[in-house]
Amino acid sequence: MAQPGKESLALDLKSDVGPDVVRTLIAGADVFLQNLAPGAAARLGLDAPTLRADHPELVVVGVSGYGVGGPLEHRKAYDMLIQADAGLISITGTPDEPVKTGIPTADIATGMYCAQAVVAALLRRARTGEGAEIEVSMLEATVEWMGHAMYTQMYTGTQPSRMGVSHIFIAPYDSFPTRDGQVLIGVQTDRGWQTLVTEVLENPALGADPRFHTNIDRVRNRDACNAAVAEGTRRWTSAELDRRLAAAGVPAAQIKQLADVVEHEQLRARDRWRTVATENSSARALLPPASFGDFETPMGPVPALGEHTVPLLREAGLDDAAIGALLADGVARTPADVPAAAR
Repeated sequence: MAQPGKESLALDLKSDVGPDVVRTLIAGADVFLQNLAPGAAARLGLDAPTLRADHPELVVVGVSGYGVGGPLEHRKAYDMLIQADAGLISITGTPDEPVKTGIPTADIATGMYCAQAVVAALLRRARTGEGAEIEVSMLEATVEWMGHAMYTQMYTGTQPSRMGVSHIFIAPYDSFPTRDGQVLIGVQTDRGWQTLVTEVLENPALGADPRFHTNIDRVRNRDACNAAVAEGTRRWTSAELDRRLAAAGVPAAQIKQLADVVEHEQLRARDRWRTVATENSSARALLPPASFGDFETPMGPVPALGEHTVPLLREAGLDDAAIGALLADGVARTPADVPAAAR
């Protein structure tokens, strides 16, 4: 393993030798994670009870759409479908139309809970020597992220409304017009409201208006409050208003397009971009969000599908003759054997 990062082994797990090779590699691993269809890992002998019978120190993670057991265990799960089943789509969008999130939220939530659980298991193993069996379902990970919206339903019996970029419990918290676009403003305290209307909008009369005195008042009079703020924000361009809000310490942001994000001044100032190699060319990639004080997280090249098949098969104890036979039979593949459409 000359370089840090991922390695790619292309191997047919339904072949006679495939699961044996994986089990051999697992014997030298700290963690084994699989997201095969429910029951598939057990049929291959790659389930947690089987693996940990021989390697009790191993941390085994099983990822699925709905979890083991229950009526939906075998139901197909994709990010959009889980967003719907978890209620996320029901609260995302405008009053007129629900939408899924613009990123694969269910996938990301599941991956993050997997990572957290693995770290916890490895810390425990360092003390006890004992591995772990971990299960993470996409549904449960996404429902956990529903947070205050779910508990609002549970304890009030009321479904939170879809409000676009607005906020059900805070005002003003919305997109407001400028001379050339719009700016998002999110005032979360009564003191912040007074700062907005006096220092930014230069309209202290709004601060004395009893309809807007507290956040509860502003939420009750949301339409009037938003209209009053919008009347003031129209005086400036988006850039001018953004500078005024920042100078006053009022939470605000312009809606950046992705072209703006890839050139974001803050990411550039903090030197967050790196260049990594891929099969066909180099590519820009962000450093992982967690920064360590004493070293930089290595970012190795992105491997081609099957790029490390031969060295990993050797690591599993196969000689060149056996490896050649697996390649000839199509049980194992290197990049030269993988059709371009599958890469």
